[in-house]
This record gives sequence, structure tokens and C-alpha cells, in this order.
Amino acid sequence: MTDTRPQDLATRTTEEVLEDHLRLALLPDGLERDLERNVAEDILVLTGRGVFTGHDGVHELARQLMSEIPSGRWTYVTRRVAGRMAFLEWTVDEGPTRIRDGADSYLIEDGRIRAQTIHYTVEDADGRVLIRADGTRPG
Repeated sequence: MTDTRPQDLATRTTEEVLEDHLRLALLPDGLERDLERNVAEDILVLTGRGVFTGHDGVHELARQLMSEIPSGRWTYVTRRVAGRMAFLEWTVDEGPTRIRDGADSYLIEDGRIRAQTIHYTVEDADGRVLIRADGTRPG
């Protein structure tokens, strides 16, 4: 498939793509804009819940996350970039459900996220695990 995006998007650095991705993630309509600008159509996402592919897979993961964490304060704790790779630690520390151990990694090439890993555990406000990183629920 030919990339028809403006050349400046395709030549962005790993850090520029990551920053744009994180900026759009915080906007109400950001997912579609993020997919268009930053995410490869054939992205591969590995999680404890399974393997997800393409924009449909990203939509499904976003749906799951938003149903589990409908509100809260998102914080990007640590960002690291080295060559084509990026790493992000994140939390959601307010609201009825919380995440203390969010961690994503990214492979970014030609201005697009080509592969990603995602890890997080959903807890209640008292720290009890509600949903494990593999998507299962305790007991």
C-alpha cells in the first residue's frame, strides 16, 4: 500500500510520533486522528489479553480500556526513546477504577507505530485487583 500522507509525517522522529500519539490520546476525538496520523494500518499489538492487529484491533483495545477506566486522571510517568523504540509508563490515579502499572512499548518506523505492547492491571480505589493484565477477573 502506498503511503499518501504528507512527507513531513513520514519523516518524523520516534519521539515526534510518540508525542503526537500521546497528545491525541487525551482528546475526546483523538483515536481516529491518531489512527490516521500515527498508526500503521497493519499494526501488531501484543498484550496479556492476546494479539490484536490493524486499526480494528486498536479500536477493540480502546473500547476495552474505556469500559474498564471510564474516567480518571491519566499521567504519563516515564518516557524513553532509543532509535525506533519507545517506552511509556503510565497511571490512572483517580476515579472508581485505577491503573498503577501501565506500560507500553512501541516500534516506530517511517512516521508510524508499527508494533506495540500494552500491559496494565485494573484496581479499585482500595487497590484490589478487578481485572488482571491478561483480562481475567479474580475469583
